[in-house]
Amino acid sequence: MSNVLRLAIVDPNDGSREALKTMLIGLEMIWLEAEASRYEFFADVVAQTTPDIAVVAIDASPDKAIELVGRLSRNTPECSVLVVSSSSDGNLILKAMRAGAKEFLSQPIRLEDLLAALGRIGERHFGKGDAKPRGCQVIAVAGATGGVGSTCIAINLGCALARDAKHSVVLIDLDLSLGDADVFLDTIPDYTLVDVAQNVTRLDFSLLKRSLTKHSSGLFLLPRPIQLADTALVSREDLQRVLGLLRATFTHLVIDLSKSYSPIDQVALEAANSILLVTQLDLPCLRNVVRLMASFSQTKEMAEKVKIMVNRVGLDSGHISLKKAKDTIGREIFWQLPNDPRTVIEARNNGIPLIEQAPKASVTQSLLALAEALTSPGQPVQPASARKASGLGRFFGLSRA
Repeated sequence: MSNVLRLAIVDPNDGSREALKTMLIGLEMIWLEAEASRYEFFADVVAQTTPDIAVVAIDASPDKAIELVGRLSRNTPECSVLVVSSSSDGNLILKAMRAGAKEFLSQPIRLEDLLAALGRIGERHFGKGDAKPRGCQVIAVAGATGGVGSTCIAINLGCALARDAKHSVVLIDLDLSLGDADVFLDTIPDYTLVDVAQNVTRLDFSLLKRSLTKHSSGLFLLPRPIQLADTALVSREDLQRVLGLLRATFTHLVIDLSKSYSPIDQVALEAANSILLVTQLDLPCLRNVVRLMASFSQTKEMAEKVKIMVNRVGLDSGHISLKKAKDTIGREIFWQLPNDPRTVIEARNNGIPLIEQAPKASVTQSLLALAEALTSPGQPVQPASARKASGLGRFFGLSRA
């Protein structure tokens, strides 16, 4: 993407290099292009990978490092050099800046200082209007139990988001054992999450896009592994790197979680800006919502991200009322989808998203409105009590409590 800063690092100290890499992985604006542990080879690394920023840690050998800074400034002037050091020696800082360094950061690096330096470099590369790269909205879709329709919602939400030409959207199927996002979209992927995870350090943006499966709706898909045995090949660290790469590449990332709430799922929950917790109006589901919310509430930041979503509203099978459900879980219901099994099952069996199979169906229109609500947080969503009295209640799939 044009507003992502590509970066290369050289630091002979393994500990400080790993610490910096860990900090950078969490930044949406950064793509780590290359790293080196020796000054002697770094100029060639920069020449071959052409990063926007070269980070040079100078403490291991200040004289060698400052000589490298000068060489980089002369040979690759389009690459901004950022020097880091634990030294407070004013003469050393002055030497680094005279050699051509654009920024100097003291170690241990504070995140706010790093962001400020990257912002200034971004202004020089992109201009002031684009200095702050746009963020990626990460939406995790989780089910209160199996069979509540969370995968269907995740896929069709992704397709709804992808309708907007300003959006670039990718969906990850994190149900590593039994995920079926590829079936919903009638695709046969060439690569899976395992392939990307094992090669993430060697991928650039163009290779990443070719590793994903693109649907006709515009949605990109990263499916679960083909073989059950391969699920063990995806670690928490692998997924963190994959998410970092995808967040730097796309405007929206939709994650379909498994029902096991595994350590892998936890990584996705932590990365998410919003967590759609999908339930139905029956006692087992609502009890699971209460249980999950008790777990999420152990971390304030996690609990604040959760939005309760009720699926299949209007299903006449003795379901609990919306009012009683809200009282049971102790939270407002963010969104409700109408019960339309015939339309949903037909779309699933045909491998066609709802926006293509049944664009005028009430469930499709509700999903499109959900996509709008999630991407326009400044526009408040009407509470159920206000909506059910109007004719729009049926449009949004709302029933009386």
